[in-house]
Amino acid sequence: MKLFSTDCLVLGAGLAGSAYALHMARAGRRVELLSLAEPLQANSDWAQGGIIYDTSPDPARLTQDILDASDGTANPAAIAQLVNEGPAAVKELLIDELNVGFDREAAGGLHLTREGGHQERRIIHTKDTTGHSILAAVAARVDATPGITRRSGFVAIDLLTLSHNSTEPRDRYEPLTCFGCYALDTASGEVVAFTARRTILATGGLGGIFQHTTNQPGSVGHGVAMAYRVGARLMDLEYVQFHPTVFFKKGAQPFLITEALRGEGAVLVDGTGRRFMDAAHPLGSLAPRDVVSRAIQHHLAATGEPCVYLDLSALKPGFIRERFPSIFERCLANGVDITREPIPVVPAAHFSCGGVHTDLQGRTNVRQLNAIGETACTGLHGANRLASTSLLECLVAAKACARADLAEPADGENGHVRDANIALPQPREWRSPDKVADPLLIRQDLQQIRQTMWNYAGILRSPRRLTRARRILLELREDIQAFYRDCRPTRDLIELRNAVQTALLVVHAAALNPVSKGCHFVDEKE
Repeated sequence: MKLFSTDCLVLGAGLAGSAYALHMARAGRRVELLSLAEPLQANSDWAQGGIIYDTSPDPARLTQDILDASDGTANPAAIAQLVNEGPAAVKELLIDELNVGFDREAAGGLHLTREGGHQERRIIHTKDTTGHSILAAVAARVDATPGITRRSGFVAIDLLTLSHNSTEPRDRYEPLTCFGCYALDTASGEVVAFTARRTILATGGLGGIFQHTTNQPGSVGHGVAMAYRVGARLMDLEYVQFHPTVFFKKGAQPFLITEALRGEGAVLVDGTGRRFMDAAHPLGSLAPRDVVSRAIQHHLAATGEPCVYLDLSALKPGFIRERFPSIFERCLANGVDITREPIPVVPAAHFSCGGVHTDLQGRTNVRQLNAIGETACTGLHGANRLASTSLLECLVAAKACARADLAEPADGENGHVRDANIALPQPREWRSPDKVADPLLIRQDLQQIRQTMWNYAGILRSPRRLTRARRILLELREDIQAFYRDCRPTRDLIELRNAVQTALLVVHAAALNPVSKGCHFVDEKE
């Protein structure tokens, strides 16, 4: 078994993981940056709307918008961190250093847009491909920075802990401590070990456990499942945000339709052209995402219609093509000219507000294990996320986590070891079975997980539906675990194993919480 040792092992190369890697490498730390696929195949790349850049003298309005979107449940300390540190994080890295080409007004100032749940315009963007523009610039800087080794096509299998994976028997008496991971090199099929003084989970979200999602392939909660298996604390997993507007056409690949369209004046209508959101919330089509998604789902259930529509008739055709070129082209390729006709849309799983519990420096309850970005949960989003906070959270969390790690004392204060003069443990050898997994069985099991989660633990939940979901998933997990033990690991098999575990954790969290808040809506009558 090959063994790689480093200072910082970052699992996930989206915006959070990449930004953290930059901060640590510039301070002289060696960084291994692992990702499932190529650098830009991350959820960050697909973020369309923008990133909050609130430089107003009164940040209280943004604080209130985040709190309101969360249905009053967000962590005030996490909100304060984002609001206070966000502008500097954006300006320093994205504007001053990387010169990301954010759209500007004729006079040269940054163009600000508005999205659902926001009282005012405070979101900067690059047309409708903001995430791609940001991540491409950050990824290029990562590749040009000494000290970072990027490894694409590596799938983390399990975290290494002193309790379970050290060859030194006495290490099992140590406090719960992570020292790296086993990972699959998908190019060679070989399992390798990475040992690290600090391991950072930045694996993204879990939308892929649902049948309809805006997430990149493979986003099944890898970090959540791995953290759970080593005893990390998880929280708020019932709060899965469903984006209300995803392109819908039979036979077509679904894709996100940014909320910024509604911020610029588009409205949701039914098949007759009626603006049904006006009766559902004072903000109408700009209501928080959970409200809009439930209203659409209720409408579809009541009418039997397959979708609703986003009416862009208030926007001029030239403005649409200039401001939203990517969406215009993708819709046109699917036979919908959005300058002439409305966009058919449905809700889809979009963002996990919960995750691996951390403090505001990314620390988990497992020593030497951090989590940042969508994988983590500081309580910033509470029961529902405000639009365009996700990219900002990645930047702020990465910077705060790196700052804390770099400031860690070398003498092991506060239960942490900075390890500068301490050898990393030797991990046990990985032994793989010879049997090859049947890809048909993997696809079938994954599809069953996704259908179960969509039907019974999706936008509208009930105790009866959650009980059924749990029963189906428990049986599936038993089959999958037996399957996993007997077969050589592959990316698809690892994804399946983590998907069923994450799905069970979401269902368990939902079943424990009888109170409808934000994304989590329970109908006791069903």
